[in-house]
Amino acid sequence: MKDDLQDTRNYLQELSEQLYIYITQISPTGLDWVIHIIVKLALLCAVFLIVDFVLKFAINFVFRLFHDETKFPILKSIYQSKITNSVAHFIALTIAGGIQGSIFPEGALPKTTIFIIRCINLGLVMILAGMLYRSLSAFRNYFSIKQDFYKIMALNAISETVKILGIFVFSVVGLCVIFGIKGTTIVGSLGAITAVLVLVFRDTILGFVTGIHVATSKNLKVGDWISIPKYSIEGNITEISLLTTKITNFDKTISTIPTYDFLTTEIKNMQVMSESNNRRIKKSIYFNINSFKFLNEEDIDRLKEINLIADYLEQKRVEIRREKESLSNNDKTINGRQLTNIGVFRYYAQKYIENDPDVEKNATRMVRQLEITPQGLPLEIYCFANDSKWEHFEQIQADIFDHLLVASKEFELQVMQVSVKV
Repeated sequence: MKDDLQDTRNYLQELSEQLYIYITQISPTGLDWVIHIIVKLALLCAVFLIVDFVLKFAINFVFRLFHDETKFPILKSIYQSKITNSVAHFIALTIAGGIQGSIFPEGALPKTTIFIIRCINLGLVMILAGMLYRSLSAFRNYFSIKQDFYKIMALNAISETVKILGIFVFSVVGLCVIFGIKGTTIVGSLGAITAVLVLVFRDTILGFVTGIHVATSKNLKVGDWISIPKYSIEGNITEISLLTTKITNFDKTISTIPTYDFLTTEIKNMQVMSESNNRRIKKSIYFNINSFKFLNEEDIDRLKEINLIADYLEQKRVEIRREKESLSNNDKTINGRQLTNIGVFRYYAQKYIENDPDVEKNATRMVRQLEITPQGLPLEIYCFANDSKWEHFEQIQADIFDHLLVASKEFELQVMQVSVKV
């Protein structure tokens, strides 16, 4: 067996020498080294392509056997990211580099040999770079299969940063391979422009930190419904990359903001509201203070015809009468407790939202007075609609305020034509 292998080597060596002599004879004077390089590269490329084809076919055939992504998610993500192709490229180029010295006689045209070796080494560096980038894609594919959005976000920040650093590192290594110089020479020369590099990669560094922060805090993820008051943006996050974040607004426009803004800008995440199918109503009606008054017996009798407050008015009337009996000068209206039109209306509004089928029963339902303003006294309605879809929510909110605005006339209240929505 060893004798047969040695005979084969001798035969290939003899064939290589004859090829070298033949090319030297037919090449123009002074250009023989160019022809040698072309022939040698062509032969190496042929060996590389054949070996690469065989390896890719074999490796991918094995990975196709593990097609079920539920059972083999890691293998599936590796196959989808084509890391197997990079492995085949690396092995094939290593084999081609190993046999390049056997194509022509050893010691013949050493400069061409050096050039080809450097080309092969440069190819290995590029393949390793591609393998690294595809590995990052494999990680993202793996967590995409598992629907782990927070880890995807962190991995996006890390992978984008690694890509940028990788471009720098592999560029330095590539220059070292091509020109045959030491990497410390190039890196050392960069010391003088460190500040410039930090300034250039400022957004990249901030984006990396933001991605890690958002992923670990789990405050945001792709698909969340958010609002950014600073930019008057409200919509769903469609993409979070290292430098920018894309948000699809409800009017179908797309807004893009710097990712590092997540660290410094107020962001309201309303995804929980969307998932619970509840949306808050917080809006005020402003009343003219001059229209406020105490209710007399005739007013109370008239308002008792309103079902929602009939029992309340009767109960308060009895309480007020008992208190009046114990007071001197009880004929004076201001002495003792009295019902007011604004107070009764506030109770009516409270009962109205409590009985509204479109208002969530298990959430806060409140009608309250806010601080008096030059525009009047704001009466705030605070509750939650049981449908978070925008068009339905606006309809529910409008129905509530349409009714209350008109109902206030029954209480002889004057609505100011100023309404502030918080």
